[in-house]
Amino acid sequence: MALYLLFESAFGYALFHAYGVDEIAQDTQAVRDSIVDFNRFCQVVKLTAFSPSSSAIDAHNQCIAVSEGIMTDELRTFLELNLPKVKEGKKAKFSVGVSEPKVGSHISEVTKIPCQSNEFVLELLRGLRLHFVKFIKYLKPTDLEKRFGSQLQSKGEVQWESGG
Repeated sequence: MALYLLFESAFGYALFHAYGVDEIAQDTQAVRDSIVDFNRFCQVVKLTAFSPSSSAIDAHNQCIAVSEGIMTDELRTFLELNLPKVKEGKKAKFSVGVSEPKVGSHISEVTKIPCQSNEFVLELLRGLRLHFVKFIKYLKPTDLEKRFGSQLQSKGEVQWESGG
């Protein structure tokens, strides 16, 4: 069964296809070993889709929704446009690895897209977090730092305005 990985970041949503999952038999230690070296890791995962956030505030709202287990309309559209289509009455021949089990449950419930969140998936997502800017070639590492800074500032302003 094919495995896709949903990666949420301050830049937007990314979808990766994990290759060779059967060969490493979901061996978490093998994934840990491959994460350190980008050249080795990019043989395991390939970027298949990327949807940039429209603003820092949008990125913040999307990340908050995912952390609360909510699939936003933007996320649903992104998944439906970029994952293989499943025929009515047929079982999907893939699953989506997610960092938050609650959002995985919500995705599965609403779209019937099977999701999983386990130690193996979390290790792959750690590797993506480590190397993400290398996969998104046109972004510079300093852009990521700026976006996170803006996101944190925005979050602070929202919390201050709401008294939270």
